[in-house]
Amino acid sequence: MLGWALLFLILALVFAVLGFGALAGLAATFAKVVFVVALVLLAISLLTGRRTAV
Repeated sequence: MLGWALLFLILALVFAVLGFGALAGLAATFAKVVFVVALVLLAISLLTGRRTAV
């Protein structure tokens, strides 16, 4: 999932360099959202821990 965030960040940088401001902003927003979702899922998985089968 962090790979997707990195991809959208790179796309935002490329769009910004090429002058596509709206697409750069959209890609940057997607990168932020995916990054936050990844952090939330990481926090949930760390808090719940690994459960053993009974």
